Amino acid sequence: MAATNPSVFLLMVNGQVESAKFPEYDDLYCKYCFVYGQDWAPTAGLEEGISQITSKSQDVRRALVWNFPIDVTFKSTNPYGWPQIVLSVYGPDMFGNDVVRGYGAVHVPFSPGRHKRTIPMFVPESTSKLQKFTSWFMGRRPEYTDPKVLAQGEGREVTRVRSQGFVTLLFNVVTKDMRKLGYDTGPADTHGIPGPSLPQGISG
Repeated sequence: MAATNPSVFLLMVNGQVESAKFPEYDDLYCKYCFVYGQDWAPTAGLEEGISQITSKSQDVRRALVWNFPIDVTFKSTNPYGWPQIVLSVYGPDMFGNDVVRGYGAVHVPFSPGRHKRTIPMFVPESTSKLQKFTSWFMGRRPEYTDPKVLAQGEGREVTRVRSQGFVTLLFNVVTKDMRKLGYDTGPADTHGIPGPSLPQGISG
């Protein structure tokens, strides 16, 4: 009976935090975590992870390649609070302290298939020159105590930030029982089109 009348749908996401471009920095690592609404619950996989440290490639691209895997399954009764992935990139400053080099967030794509997303990253800025000098001298740059606030709108408009780098993610998305619950996620495309121009995808 449960198979014919499902009460929840499943969202299965795997893929990888593929690479990054931070022209000014090297020897970086990445943390990720998922943020989702109260009607969602993870049923398998990992909600957060931390990658290895990577150095820039020696070719002309000078890319930072992690190829760090993502694999998680969620269940929910409605799409409100659709999961977002929040990224934080860290690396050493000139004194050897780990400091944040970029934050970014994007929704998991809504349609099944293979999706590629390039996320612009940013860092919080000090509000005065004195604070900038003090944070540089003390080796304590402005950063969020909880990066999950990036997935929420409250208070974001009063935070001064500076753009800095890009991170590329690869998603493979599978949904189950969404149509049975009356939700249309677009054409059932199992192949998808890698790249940010996918018409049915939304990049948060």
